[in-house]
Amino acid sequence: MKRFKTPGQIKGAVIGYSPAFNMGRAHLNEMRQAGMAPTAVVDINGKCLETAKTDFPGIETYTSVSRMLRTSAANFVAIITPHNTHADLAVQCLRAGRHVVCEKPFAITTAECDRMIAAARKHKLMLSTYHNRHWDGCILEAVKRIRAGEIDEVFRVAAHMADYGRPGDWWRSSKSISGGMLYDWGVHLLEYSLQILDSDIQEVSGFYHRGFWASQTAWKKDANEDEGFAVVRFTNGKHLTLRISSLEASAPRGWLEITGTKGTYIFDHQTWEIVRVTDGMTVSTKGQNPQGQPWRFYQNMADHLVKGEPLVITPEWARRPIHILDLADRSARLGRSLKATYR
Repeated sequence: MKRFKTPGQIKGAVIGYSPAFNMGRAHLNEMRQAGMAPTAVVDINGKCLETAKTDFPGIETYTSVSRMLRTSAANFVAIITPHNTHADLAVQCLRAGRHVVCEKPFAITTAECDRMIAAARKHKLMLSTYHNRHWDGCILEAVKRIRAGEIDEVFRVAAHMADYGRPGDWWRSSKSISGGMLYDWGVHLLEYSLQILDSDIQEVSGFYHRGFWASQTAWKKDANEDEGFAVVRFTNGKHLTLRISSLEASAPRGWLEITGTKGTYIFDHQTWEIVRVTDGMTVSTKGQNPQGQPWRFYQNMADHLVKGEPLVITPEWARRPIHILDLADRSARLGRSLKATYR
């Protein structure tokens, strides 16, 4: 891979500048913070392009990805579009000689990930996904304390996010567009969990409950499941469960419950708790998570492309949670566990 001499030679573009979460603006600002040069925006909505011009005076704007790739000097592209478009757009940009970052989830299927990775290798370009939450304070603190042995040997992780409520009427509630109930927050929780469970994936089982909310959403037959549940078995005997639900009247504690032989570590975004049994008494220790360091994602991109620093979020790492989600989806449809192809 050819390196840049300075971060300023990395000319960033974003595909998608929707006002939802202001992600287009956030990506360009984080690129700029890492020394890159915000250069171009692509969106089919003219109002979004006008907003981009206000946010970044002088930025190039396009309504067509093909035209941007033909005429712009942008050499680094962040794809911020619905999940089912990531693979095709990434391959298109890679074939045009651009480095690519996809918003998470990386893609919907393992096959899509494989196609993207093959294109990046063929053209000797960088490919990653925007796992900025890899540096959330909650997981940084958890990894530090668990590696220090505070709950001894970890053998189980339960990842969950649940409430009771009708999904919104937008594309994230569409199965064919979003990938399903497990994909949106599930990919974050899996990426956290895979930092804790350092082992190869052996097999995955998936379970869904569907149909309760479908008649009440705009997507109807294409609506996401009401609840998704996955069980991941690792080759060292450890296991992981993931549950995302919109039918949970009593929400579970935290986002992750990490169980070791001498205690359980529970965390959400703000807080952590360690629960142990000592001399027959249950003892709880609590604390606040430190500030996250999400800026490290684009800083790592710049350092990789300029200095040759190792890429933290490699495409192979990004494929692991997608492989789990893909296997869980297929397992739920087939009614049996599926062996992992990628460990």
